[in-house]
Order: sequence, then structure tokens, then C-alpha cells
Amino acid sequence: MTTNPSTAPDTVDVLVVGAGPTGLLLAGDLAAQGLSVTLVERRPRETSNITRAFAIHARTLELLDARDLADELVKTGTPLTTLRFFGKLPLDLSRLRTRFPFVLITPQYEVERLLERRARAAGVRFRYDTELTALHQSDASDTVTAELSEVDGSPTTLGARFLVGTDGVHSRVRQALGLPFPGESVIRSIVLADVRLTEKPTDVLTVNGRGDAFAFIAPFGDGWYRVMGWHRAHQRAGSDPVGLEELREITRSALGTDHGMHDPRWISRFHSDERQVPAYRTGRVFLAGDAAHVHSPAGGQGMNTGLQDAANLSWKLAAALRGHTAAAEALLDSYHAERHPVGVRVLRSSGALVRLAMAGTPLQRTVRALISKTLSTIRPASDKALGLISGISIAYAAPHGAHPLTAKRAPDLSLREGRLYQLLRDGTFVLVTPVGAVAPATPDPLVHAHWTGGRTTTLLVRPDGYIAWASDHADPAALQAALTR
Repeated sequence: MTTNPSTAPDTVDVLVVGAGPTGLLLAGDLAAQGLSVTLVERRPRETSNITRAFAIHARTLELLDARDLADELVKTGTPLTTLRFFGKLPLDLSRLRTRFPFVLITPQYEVERLLERRARAAGVRFRYDTELTALHQSDASDTVTAELSEVDGSPTTLGARFLVGTDGVHSRVRQALGLPFPGESVIRSIVLADVRLTEKPTDVLTVNGRGDAFAFIAPFGDGWYRVMGWHRAHQRAGSDPVGLEELREITRSALGTDHGMHDPRWISRFHSDERQVPAYRTGRVFLAGDAAHVHSPAGGQGMNTGLQDAANLSWKLAAALRGHTAAAEALLDSYHAERHPVGVRVLRSSGALVRLAMAGTPLQRTVRALISKTLSTIRPASDKALGLISGISIAYAAPHGAHPLTAKRAPDLSLREGRLYQLLRDGTFVLVTPVGAVAPATPDPLVHAHWTGGRTTTLLVRPDGYIAWASDHADPAALQAALTR
């Protein structure tokens, strides 16, 4: 990083770099709060079906519900109530205590379509065919200066009070900050293709590992299928040519059939990495999604983790920009403090799944069989796995002495004024109190809701659906202090 150029550029509240799902949700949230937001994307605007993400987990659907998008998204895909790993281990998602007790199978571009529509309606300014070439910030400045390059090569400069890199695994923002991206390649030579199938798979999501082969099949919903395959004995360089017959052979080895795949519209080879940046915040610049962490596709947690990053960061940036200077630095630092450990857990869990799927020795396969039996027969163990994969059990560190509910996910409570996640659609805190309680005055908008029964607990729920403060007793002074914080 260098000091700011002498020529002051036009300035916006937030510049978001990268128009994938993470960037679109973040930009839409900020613009919905009345902030000026520009989103730059190096690709042209045309939507591409070349996407790896298909699984939308329950916690992500709850966050989309808080943006009035979940029900529409569910209509684009197929809910799956059982996940099967290693061909034997079933996880019953219908046991999840949520409005969305399933994983939704729908392609990433459906998520992007809804989030882009929302962002545009909120006033986000989009600049496609534009890439970041450098950024500058200094301790003396309250802005970040971004140097951009248009598709024709012409340079331009834009200032922002904050900048967020959501520009993927090869993030230009992360590189401009000079941050390392430590980790390793987990799987080499995964073959990926979009194909037609003569024989429709029995299951909505087909995944299995057998012997030295692993294969995955998911529907787009329009007659096309995404097929992914890997074979231990046939790992090649990413630059090696790849053909449909290679994928057919892998799929037959893993699934017993290739389902008559034909007419590929796209086929490629890629490597899967496990990496995480050490700092999600550097001054006025933040990283989220694949720019901050990348891991194996096992468990389908990549896009979900990025969207949850965005939901955590957006309300904190909005609060800082609205002038809460006394607490702004601590609030912004809490983004890294809360989301970096989540990234670590996702790397570990997805890494464990992929290593178990790749088990090659008799000992490794025995361990896999033991784990499968444990998860399929011991309810607490399977519940823990369900909570981790779905995101429902994600919680943050609470202050010492805090109420047990503090920093935990708030379920979709049925309140006198409506469902909690409907009330969160205003993008503000929601205060839940017993009937008859009076909410203290606050400088910012606050939704005040009431229990439908005789419950006496008071909850202060953050805009991202986590409980900021709770008390089982009427304590106006403590509530006022919590609202101030």
C-alpha cells in the first residue's frame, strides 16, 4: 500500500470488487441502507452457467429470507431432505429446526440473478468489464483509492470510504494488499463438465466414491447436468487436454453408470485448494468469500460461507458509515474475529469430507466406515454434523458472563408482529420483549416486537439474525447499555 495520489477521485461510501453472490448480497445490503455503492466486475455482464455451486444450505436460506428472496429461490430448485456421503451415510436434514429443513439444489446463477435484481433496485451502480489494478490507503486518509482499468484499457480512479474484495480465489484486492494466501492443493485433476444425460439419475443429487474414483452429478433444472469426477490413478496437469470419455470412465467407476452422458457444452480440468487469508481486514479494506477462504467443494459450503460473510459485514459497515465513531473500530474488527474462525471450521470439515471420500488404503476405509456408522447411529453426533454443514449451529464468541443465548443464531421466532426473519427485512436490529414492555429511545431505527405468549426473556437481535444481547429479567438500564453498544 502507498499513500493516496494527489488527485482526489470521486468518492462513494463503499466500493465492492467482484460481482459473485458474496459481492451482490453485500452491495445490495449497503445500498438498501441508503449508502452509495459501486460494484466493479472484470467480466462482462452476460451470465455464465460455468459455476460450481449448487447447494444452498438452511442458514443461507434464512439470511435470504431476511431479504425476502428465499421463497422465490426455492421455486427455482429442488429441496433435498437427505444427504448421503460415501454412498452409505445418510444425514436427515428434515430434523433441522428451521423454516428450511433441507438443502436446496439450484445453480449459482439463480442466486446471482435474484441478488443482482435486488442490488439494482436498491441503487447499486454496476461497472462490468472493469478490473482493479491497484489500491492505496494511508493512516492519514479516511478513504481508499482504487485504480481501475476499463475493458478498452483506459484507466480510471475511484475513491471509497471502505473497499471490500469479493473477487474470488485469485483476488486482485488481496494481491494489492500484499496478503499471503497460505494453504495447499487438496485434489488435483478434477474433471468438470455440463452435459445431457440419456438416463435420468434416481436421486436429485448423485454423489459417490468407490475404489479410486469419485463422481458427483447435479441438475441445472433445464435438462443440463453438472458432472464432476476424479480418479486417483489418473491425475494430470491442469493444462492437459480433457475429453468426455475421460469423465465417462471416471463416472462409471464411481457410480456404476455414466447415465448416457453426451453433448457437453463445456468441459475442463481444475484443482481444489484449501487456503485462508490471515486477516479479513486491513485498514479500510475487507475480504470476503473466496477472496478470504477457499476449500474443497465437499459439503457444498463455499458459496454459503461467502454469503454469510457478507451478511455479517454489511450491517457493521453500514453502522460505521452512519457515524457511530465511538464503537466503529471495534465493530469493524469483529468481522474478522467472528468470521475467520468460521472459515477455519469450514476448511476443516470440508477437508475431512474430501479426505474420507478419497480414502485409498484399507485402514483409511475402515476409519471411514467407522465414522459413517457413528454418524448414522448416534443421534447427537449426526445432529452436530447437520448443524455444521447446514450452518444452523454456527455461533460467535460471547463476552464473559453474557446470557447463554448471546452470539447464537436466532431461530425464526413467531412473534405478535410476525415472523422474526420478516421483521429483519428492514435491515435493522429487532428488539423482542414481553407484551407491554416499552422500548427505549434509540438514535437509529429499531423494530420492536413482542412474544405471543407469556415468555419474559428480552432479546436484541442483530440484522444478521444473531442475538446481540439477552436477559431473562426486566432490566431497563442493561437494555439501554446494550442498545448503546
